[in-house]
Amino acid sequence: MPTVKSVLRKTKLTNNKYPIYLRITYLRKSKFFRTNFNASLKEWNQKTGQFNSKTENSTQNNRVLKKFESKVLEIVNGFELEDKDFSLESIERALRVEANPITNNFFIFFSIITREMLDSGRTGSAKVNKDTYNSLKLFNKGLLELTFEDLNADFLYKYEVFLRKRGGTDGGIGVKMRAIRSVYNLAIKRNITKEINYPFKKYKIAKLKGKSLKRALNLEDIYTIKNFDFSNQQHLINSRNYFLFSFFTRGMNFADMMRLKWSNISNDKIFYTRSKTNYNFSIKILSPVQEILDYYKTNALSTEYVFPILLRDGLKPNQIENRKHKVLKAFNKDLKAIGALCKIDHKLTSYVARHSYANCMRKAGSSTEIISESLGHQELSTTKAYLKELGASEIDNACDSLLLDTAS
Repeated sequence: MPTVKSVLRKTKLTNNKYPIYLRITYLRKSKFFRTNFNASLKEWNQKTGQFNSKTENSTQNNRVLKKFESKVLEIVNGFELEDKDFSLESIERALRVEANPITNNFFIFFSIITREMLDSGRTGSAKVNKDTYNSLKLFNKGLLELTFEDLNADFLYKYEVFLRKRGGTDGGIGVKMRAIRSVYNLAIKRNITKEINYPFKKYKIAKLKGKSLKRALNLEDIYTIKNFDFSNQQHLINSRNYFLFSFFTRGMNFADMMRLKWSNISNDKIFYTRSKTNYNFSIKILSPVQEILDYYKTNALSTEYVFPILLRDGLKPNQIENRKHKVLKAFNKDLKAIGALCKIDHKLTSYVARHSYANCMRKAGSSTEIISESLGHQELSTTKAYLKELGASEIDNACDSLLLDTAS
C-alpha cells in the first residue's frame, strides 16, 4: 500500500519560502507532486507534514492537504476494488485526470496570490485582495470551498446583490470584482483552470463604471494651477508639483511617483514600470516636468527618490504603504485648497490629473489609440492589435500638444 505525505522541498523560492509537495512512496520509490502551497521553515512542521498551528489559515490549508492525500488513497482503493495492478505511474495518470482539490479551490488560489503580492511588496493590492477574500467568504456562508467552475456569472450576480444589500456602491463593488477577475486571469495563465470557465465574458464589470462621471480639467485650468503664485502658501508647493507632474507624465499615479528614483531618469526620458499593471513606460520629459525635476534636485532629501515622500531609503513594504496612505490623504486635502485658490469649480483629487491628461489629449485631437497606448491600457481588446504598432515617438509628439505657446 502506498504511503502519502506532504513535505517541504528544500529548494528556496524567490520569496524566501519553500514549495510544498505531495510525496507518494510505493515499493521504496517515491514521486513528488507540486502543490500551490509554500511555507517558511518556521511555518512548517516537517514531522507531521502540516502547517504549524500559528500560521495564517493553517487549519484550512492542512484540511486541503489532507483531502489531497485522501484522494491518492481513494484512487489506490479504486484500483484494488477493480482488481487492477497499479504503480506510481498509474497513480500519477489518475491524479492528472482527477480534479485537483488544491488548485481547483478558488479560495486557496486567491490566498496564494495574495501572499505572493505581500512577498513582492505589493501591499496595497494585497490589502484589496484580503478585503475581497473576507467579503467573498462571508457571502459563501463562511465556507472556504469554491471551485473555479462554481464561480460563474450567476454566482457573481448574486454576490453583487449581496454587496448592495450591505451598502456597497458601484465603485466599491467594482474594486472587489476586479480583484476576483485578476486572480481568475492568473489561474487561467497558470493552467489552474480553463478559459471556457471564465465568468467575466457574461458578467461585465464595465457596467459598474457608467454611473459616475470622471472629473477632468481642461488645459486652461491646468495652466492656471501651474502659473498661480504659491509664495504665500509654501505648504502647498509639493502638492501642486505632484499634481502637475502626474498630468505632464501621462497621468502617472501617486504610488509610482512616490517610488520614482533619480535612476529612472536618463537624458530627456523617464523610464518606469507601473506598479498596478507592470506596464513599462518611456516618457518624454516636457518642460513643466523638467522644472519640477530641477526644483527637487535643489530641494529634495538626500535619498534615491525624486520626491520627498519616502523619507529614507530601504523602507519595508508595510512602511511604504503606511507612508503612502498618510501623504496621499494630505495631498488630496491640499488639492482641495489649491482648487479653491485657483477658483476651479471641479473637485481636485490625485486621480483628476490622470483623467485631465486623457481629456486634454482628446480635445487636442489625439486618437483613441494614441491615448490608450499612452495611458498603458493594454487590456482594451478592441485596440490592442493596433496599439502594438504605435511607436513611443508618436506618443511623445502627441504629448507636445499639452504645451501652450503662451505659457511661461
